[in-house]
Amino acid sequence: MCQHKPPCPPANALDHDAARLVSFHPEQGWGLLCNGVVRFDDTGELPPDGRSIPAQRGSYAQAA
Repeated sequence: MCQHKPPCPPANALDHDAARLVSFHPEQGWGLLCNGVVRFDDTGELPPDGRSIPAQRGSYAQAA
């Protein structure tokens, strides 16, 4: 899917969030990365394989 040089990390890589943003819809709270991952404002994700990755939120203890 990626046409950049060097190519963006694939959707299954640990650093997949480093891929370029190709479509951004802040009014709806999501963006599409070059590698096919849909990233939500709450940090949840939908990879191209259809899995759902829940938001990565810290606990209240970490915030304090």
